[in-house]
This record gives sequence, C-alpha cells and structure tokens, in this order.
Amino acid sequence: MPEIKCPHCGKIFQVDQSGYADIVSQVRNAEFQKELHTRLVQLEREKQNELQLAKAQAQTQQERAAASFGQEISDLKARLAVAEQEKALAVSQAVAQDKDRANEQEKKILALSSQLSDSRKEAQLREQSLKNEYEIQLKAKEQEVAFYKDLKARMSTKMVGETLEKHCEIEFNRLRATGFQNAYFEKDNDAHSGSKGDYIFRESTPDGVEFISIMFEMKNEMDTTATKKKNEDFLKELDKDRNEKGCEYAVLVSLLESDNELYNSGIVDVSYKYPKMYVIRPQFFIPMITLLRNAALNSVSFRRQLAEVRNQNLDISRFEDDINDFKERFGYNYRLASERFQDAIKEIDKTIELLQKTKKSLLLSENNLRLANDKAQDLTVKRLVRKNPTMAQKFAELAAQKQAASREPELPDDSAV
Repeated sequence: MPEIKCPHCGKIFQVDQSGYADIVSQVRNAEFQKELHTRLVQLEREKQNELQLAKAQAQTQQERAAASFGQEISDLKARLAVAEQEKALAVSQAVAQDKDRANEQEKKILALSSQLSDSRKEAQLREQSLKNEYEIQLKAKEQEVAFYKDLKARMSTKMVGETLEKHCEIEFNRLRATGFQNAYFEKDNDAHSGSKGDYIFRESTPDGVEFISIMFEMKNEMDTTATKKKNEDFLKELDKDRNEKGCEYAVLVSLLESDNELYNSGIVDVSYKYPKMYVIRPQFFIPMITLLRNAALNSVSFRRQLAEVRNQNLDISRFEDDINDFKERFGYNYRLASERFQDAIKEIDKTIELLQKTKKSLLLSENNLRLANDKAQDLTVKRLVRKNPTMAQKFAELAAQKQAASREPELPDDSAV
C-alpha cells in the first residue's frame, strides 16, 4: 500500500490505492486551480502595469505634443505679432504704396492662420491615435483574460454542447484554404464491411502521388456517464477500419480517461500494439496532422519511385497475365483437340477391335465349314444306312440290280446291221 509522510510531524500514513488516487487528484486539482489563479492574477497585474505604462506613455506623448503645440503656438503668435506689426506698417505705408502690397500681407496672415489650424488638428489626431492604440491594447488583454477564463470553463465541462467530431471538423476547415488545399478530409460513410471510422484524411502531390493517409476516430464522454470506457477499448476496431480503408496511419482523438496523465501529457504512440497508431487529445489534432504530413513530405520522392516501380511491376504483371492467358487458352484448345484426337483413336481402336472380332468370327466360320466339308467328304452309304434297315435294304436291292445288269450280254447295235 502507498505511504504518505506528513511534512509537519513526520508521521507516515498508509492508504489504499483509491484513497491515494483521490489525494493525488485533489492535490493536482488544487495545484491546477492555484496555478490558474496565479496566472490570472499575474495577467491582471501585467494588464494593470501595461495599462499604467500605456497611460504614462500617452501622458508623456500628450505632454510632449502639448509642449510642441505650445511652442508652435508661441512661434505662431510671435510670427502673428510680427505680421501684425508688418500689417500696421503696411497700413501706415498703404497711403504711399499700392493696394497689391496690402493684399499680399493679408494672404500671409491667412496662411499663418491656416498653419495654426492645421497644427491644432494634427495634435488632435495624435491624441486620438494614442487613445485608439491604448484601447486596442486594453481590448487584447481583456480577450486574453477571457480566453483563460473560457479555457477553465472548457476544462470543467469537456466541450459539453459541441461534439468532438464537429470540433475537429471546424478546426480543420479553418486551415483548409491556407494549409491543406490539396487535402481530402471527409467523414467515412462506407460501412459495407460492418464498421467504419469517423474521418479519413488523404493528401497527394499535384501529379497524383498519395503520400499521407490517416484514419481518425473521435471518442467523447460526459462526466455523468455511468459506464466509463477506456481508449484501449477502441484501438482494435480502429486498426481494422484503417486496414480495410487502406490508410497508412490511425489516430484516436479522445476525451476518455480524463484523469490519465499518460494521455494528458501529449501525443501517445501505441504502435507497440498496432502499427502507426496514436492517441491524442483534441488540442493536438491539427499538430498531429501537420507532424505526420511534414514527415511524409520528405518521402514523396521515394513514394514516387515506388509508384513507378509498382507501375512497372504492374506492366510486367499484365504482360505475364497476357502470356498466362494465352497459355491457358492455347492449353484449353490443345486439351479439346487432344481429347477429340483421343476419342477418335478410341473409336478407331473400337473399330479395329470390332473388325478383329469379325475376323475371328469369320475364321471360326471357315474352320467350321472346313470341318463340315471334311465330314461331308467322309460320308458313305454304309454310314448312312448303318442305323436304317429300310434304307439298307433299298441300297442292297439297288446294288443287286446293278450287279445283274452288269452280267447280261451286250446287244448288237441296230445301226451296224
């Protein structure tokens, strides 16, 4: 358990983690309020000092202007007196001189009067200018004090009434026309994969080489929210969205874990968990874009060379694809021709086999005919009547008749008589 030592009596106290965190939070809040109060007092003191200094400077300049004005008036009065004397002299001599000389003196008097009037107006303009300058300085100091008061109010309400997304969008649009003319910064509305980020930032060179892309996720939370979320709860989903949308960097702009000193200290690099990922507070939104953008600008030439190599590889891949496509088509046609050729050979083999069977059958028939012929040649009357008594008797009678006929004497031929 943490130990706390009393600075007055030296006694050591042991507190649990929650109690220790409360004490640290109280001390930190007290120090912040004290520092803010000290800063406000210092600003008020500086404002009073500068106000007094401005008043002193204005008083000095006014006195100098008044002294200069008085001197000018004295000079003018002296010159006017001289002019009056000259006028009187001119009048006394007017009887003897012509009227043109008198008119000339009148013009001089009018010119001197005009110079006096111009000097008075110039002094008034100087006085008004000093007054306006003082009012501008006073207004600037009042605005600075109002800024710190507003900052304190924002620290306590955490941008209540304005969403974090809207805040970041406004901050970016303020600089879009001057610092990000060629940049793309829009909401991520593509949720075909089931999820999406909040904003995507992309920027390319005039020749179309993209050198920076950032996926932004904004997370805000009211103080009264019952279930408090942590920044780590959103890192995995942010990394998934970054990969699906093809962004190089991922940045979580978060107001979660407002008491966590790690996130309050500045830009937090969480690339040890997810590559090229950062967690920042809203005040680091524009500096984060500028930082990554300037770093990426140094690699534009390498990215351009990489794009050229990729295009060359793409051309080679297309060439290889064409060759593979030709091989595939040729192979397909070859397979068709080969299959048909094999089918024809099979049909020829079947025909040959059928002819072989027919030849074999014919040879067998020839053999049977030969055997039948041999049996026919071996056929005799004796074999025919061997098992037929009737036929045996008939053949015997026929044989006896032939024998008797052979025994009768041969008669003489009538033609010979």
